[in-house]
Amino acid sequence: MKQVKYGTLAATLTAALFLAACGDDTENTDANATNDAGEETAETEATLAGEVLGDGSSTVAPITEGLVEEYSAAQPDVRVSVGISGTGGGFEKFINGETDFSNASREIKDEEVQKLNEAGIAYTELELAYDGLSIVVNPENTWAQNLTLDQLKKIWIEDGTVKKWSDIDPSWPAEEIVFYSPGSDSGTYDYFDEVVLEGADLVKAATLSEDDNVLVQGVRGDKNAIGFFGYAYYLANKETLKAVSIDGVLPSGETIASGEYTPLSRSLYVYVNNESVKSEEAVYDFMKYTLENAGEMSELVGYVPLNDDEYEAGLQLLEGLR
Repeated sequence: MKQVKYGTLAATLTAALFLAACGDDTENTDANATNDAGEETAETEATLAGEVLGDGSSTVAPITEGLVEEYSAAQPDVRVSVGISGTGGGFEKFINGETDFSNASREIKDEEVQKLNEAGIAYTELELAYDGLSIVVNPENTWAQNLTLDQLKKIWIEDGTVKKWSDIDPSWPAEEIVFYSPGSDSGTYDYFDEVVLEGADLVKAATLSEDDNVLVQGVRGDKNAIGFFGYAYYLANKETLKAVSIDGVLPSGETIASGEYTPLSRSLYVYVNNESVKSEEAVYDFMKYTLENAGEMSELVGYVPLNDDEYEAGLQLLEGLR
């Protein structure tokens, strides 16, 4: 993962986590309108029509869904549809040529690259924001407020036993741990596998779901539960969930941006089909809008924006596909 750079976190988390795409009527103005000085001005951008299809990470979804909502006001005749099949599921559709872009909470895997090459699909990786994978417990859990990385591994790695909190620390309750995890198609699952499980099996007792809201509800409903998902979902539910510090560091905008929240800080991406960008004006325009506004939107929904020069580098990559 790239070294995370400093950023800021918006003071207020908005309801953009669950926005649905919708269109607003806009008033078109003659692009050749004459101002008081007799000079011609272009008062509005040209309107477009078309369809843009995306899928992928539930972690990236809050950013994209917020952008879709705002974009629909600027281009009401462009229909942007975004599914949430998880990073792996999204890449499957991308490889099959079903989508124009694929959201991902991890870098693309070598085997996915090979399949894209075999399908003749050229793509470009664009970075959108930074995230801190958050470990959460029920608010009634008063014991597991801080975990070492080794304790986190002991909790989540399958060892053939029925795990109790007292197995992790003898002073903790002799109650069975209840597990909630993203599904195996999730980039969050893949990232957790890489930096925590390190290839070992996830505990078999875990309830898996590609929908982070299911995980939120599960942890919220059982005092012995533990789960993990992206930082924005924790922020949206922080009144009813408790974040656990890892080796003494809690996830926050500052610790994620600085890289202090290690090894659970990561980058979020969108992968675009080069041919779609080149041949479909609506796809190019939406991806351009995404990069121009991802910083502000990521901050609004609880993630950490990139630096301005990083977004500019992404825009140059996109422009080079034209």
